Amino acid sequence: MPRRRADVMIRVPAEVRDQLAAVAEARGTSLRALIQDIAAQTLTPEQIRNRADRTRAPLAERFGHHVPDEESAEMRRKMREAAAAHRAVRSPS
Repeated sequence: MPRRRADVMIRVPAEVRDQLAAVAEARGTSLRALIQDIAAQTLTPEQIRNRADRTRAPLAERFGHHVPDEESAEMRRKMREAAAAHRAVRSPS
């Protein structure tokens, strides 16, 4: 069964729209396709948990390494900090 499409209007500041349009143009794609690509690559919290669970299982089974929730939470925190630092370097205020 084909997926149903719905048009949605998203209001963003003009500078955000211009940034997205520039990225789309540089990639040789449309703004719509760019947004679809971003959405497809952005995981929900549930998807993140599922991936973490799928990663933990082989670590435990193959290598005997059990990753506790606290360790996972700390790694996620560090990854968020690293991503934020990377964004800050790429687009200084």
